[in-house]
Amino acid sequence: MRSALPPLNALRAFEAAGRLGSMNAAADELSVTPAAISHQIKTLEEHFGFALFYRDIRAIRLTDRGTALLPYLTDGMSLWKQGCNKVASFDDDTPLVISSAPVFAGKWLVRRLADFNAIHPDITVRLDGSLSIANFAGDGVDAAVRFGAGPYSSLHAEQLVNEDVTPVCSPALLDDEHPLLSPKDLAYHTLIHVDWLAAAGMQPDWSMWLKTAGAGDIDCSGGPVLTSDSLAVEAALSGGGVALVSEFLVRQDLEAGRLIKPFDLVLPSNHWYWFVCPHENMNQRKVRAFRDWLVTAVRECPAIGDAAF
Repeated sequence: MRSALPPLNALRAFEAAGRLGSMNAAADELSVTPAAISHQIKTLEEHFGFALFYRDIRAIRLTDRGTALLPYLTDGMSLWKQGCNKVASFDDDTPLVISSAPVFAGKWLVRRLADFNAIHPDITVRLDGSLSIANFAGDGVDAAVRFGAGPYSSLHAEQLVNEDVTPVCSPALLDDEHPLLSPKDLAYHTLIHVDWLAAAGMQPDWSMWLKTAGAGDIDCSGGPVLTSDSLAVEAALSGGGVALVSEFLVRQDLEAGRLIKPFDLVLPSNHWYWFVCPHENMNQRKVRAFRDWLVTAVRECPAIGDAAF
């Protein structure tokens, strides 16, 4: 009696040849000879009792049945690969892959990874600073620091810190012809904008801040518009103007005197930095260790008040 499923090697050979449209290319991908690919496909066709390819002298074309079969096998191969990667990720010898919003990674996390390494010298961290939402199933990311309003019901998710915003600038602007003595002095300075809608949805902007500060009559339509607060911070550091950014993420720049906060007014935000990962990843020792360290480090950071939690 014919088995319910054909040989795995025959399925792999057909999937590669069908996806690539070439037996030679499939042979290169699978590190076998074109003759071996052809033999495996013939085995598969004998198993099913019908042809999967039309064969010309220099080319192959999928038959209707081959076309119908191919996407199932391609999806299946992808799932098998993801499963193998997932099993391998449970080995504590593999790097812990963390995806993070760039400004959180660059302005906070990367400066403190040495502390984590000192506590867990056996865990190697691979940090990917990206605005892209991590695809935990396919890109090998174990956990992420995500910026947004949440909640993330399909993931294990914990709030880290709120994105409250305040104006910051280079100390050099204090020596300007119009020093920043009151919010109304901002009329004489370049306002650096963050395109919050592009970055992560609606956020406090200069119009809201100026109105709250009693300077709503200032025209805030001019000035550069940047797509992330990390770029806005760099522009402010270079003396390019006054940026409205997260007070938490520029705390070290403020303490070091690279930036100043000319006014005390801080606007709250409904956006947070979150620690997120698939629920099953919390079973991994390295993920739990990073989560525990991260939550503690954020909560003990002097930039965060008790109201942030």
